[in-house]
Amino acid sequence: MHEWALAEAILTTAAQIAEKERLKEVTEVTIRIGELQDVEPEILKFALGEIKSDLFKNAKFRLLKAKTELKCRVCGTIWRFKRESLDAATAEAIHFVPEAAHTFVKCPKCGSPDFEIASGRGVWLDSIQGVK
Repeated sequence: MHEWALAEAILTTAAQIAEKERLKEVTEVTIRIGELQDVEPEILKFALGEIKSDLFKNAKFRLLKAKTELKCRVCGTIWRFKRESLDAATAEAIHFVPEAAHTFVKCPKCGSPDFEIASGRGVWLDSIQGVK
């Protein structure tokens, strides 16, 4: 249920930005969600719609997925993480605990499980559009 808390944080931050930009109404908020982030997009979208204030009354919330790139700490290889290449149980484990990826994923070049998540984690506001 952290999507509700996340929705509240997104709306609070977007309202602060709208105030700074002197927007009277926000018409669109684009949110980027890391592929490895444990967020259910439909629940987040629903939560945003349910708790939005008058500032966002006509706003569209666009949710975009940020692709994941991994970087091997041994050989420096960078590669794209592809959830669809994993079996269902492994994909589920990584969904709930992204750090578990080190148990299941290896560098395609040297086979090392020692890699960093270079991108694909986190949630951030990509853009806010509105009327001044």
